[in-house]
Amino acid sequence: MAEFLFEDIFKIERLNPDGKKFDKVTRIEAKSEKFDMFMHLDINTEIYPMKEREKFSMALSSTLNEDGTPDTGYYTQPNRKTLADNYEYVMQGKLFRISEGSGHGGRAEIDASFGGLLMMLRGDPSHFKKYELDQRLFLLIRKV
Repeated sequence: MAEFLFEDIFKIERLNPDGKKFDKVTRIEAKSEKFDMFMHLDINTEIYPMKEREKFSMALSSTLNEDGTPDTGYYTQPNRKTLADNYEYVMQGKLFRISEGSGHGGRAEIDASFGGLLMMLRGDPSHFKKYELDQRLFLLIRKV
């Protein structure tokens, strides 16, 4: 069974905290329940609408293969179940920045881009030990 790099339930606190910049994209500001993480996440809300105070499960993984085998980077029509089958919205991207937590009150931060849709996740540095710069990430979301 594949092990997630991170998984938690988030509650949306605000939409577009810096104002609406794109027609089909909404930046959500959310806080996690279990690990007290803070996140900014760009979502294509034309295909996956989200509202304030809504809760969703978010997971990060380096592969979609249920057995945990590495992702090849090439799309093949799956003949078997993948982690994506249990989620409603999935994005593939790359981790482009890791901060060690010196500037955010001892909290670490990672930044990833999913085809131009950005994610910033901030929290206790112990949650970021499994990440590497330029690491391929899959972000998986389903509403709860």
